[in-house]
Amino acid sequence: MRRLVLALAAVTALTGPVLAKDEAPVPPATVKFAPVPQDAVLSYNLLGLNVVDGTNSNVGEIKDLVIEKGKLAGYIMSVGGFLGMGEHYVVVDPSSVALTYDADAKKWKASVNASKDALKAAPEFKYDGKFKR
Repeated sequence: MRRLVLALAAVTALTGPVLAKDEAPVPPATVKFAPVPQDAVLSYNLLGLNVVDGTNSNVGEIKDLVIEKGKLAGYIMSVGGFLGMGEHYVVVDPSSVALTYDADAKKWKASVNASKDALKAAPEFKYDGKFKR
C-alpha cells in the first residue's frame, strides 16, 4: 500500500508541470488603452484592398496581415490567379506599400513600386503549418 501511495504521489508531481504548460497565458495585471491616431488605418480597410503599381495597374490584393510582437510586420498579398485558382501569395514589408485615403471616393488606396511579374517572382508564402487557414 505504501508503494502505491508513493507511486501515485510521484506521478502527480511529474504531471503537474506538464499540465501547467497547456494552460492559457496569463495576461498583464492592468489593461492599457490606446488612442487611434487620425492617420491610422483599420485592418478591415486593408483586407481585400487592391494594390496598384506606378502605372495604376492592379498587381495584387492584400489578403492578410502579419503581426509580430504586436506590430505590423508585413502584408500578405495574392498575386495572379483567377477566381481564387492559381493564387500566389507573397509577403511585402509595410514600408514598401503606400497607403492613401481618397476623400472624394471615400476609400483607401494601396500602391507598390513593383510590377505583377516582379511580385510573382518573389518568394512564395504558403498557408500551412501553424499558418494554415
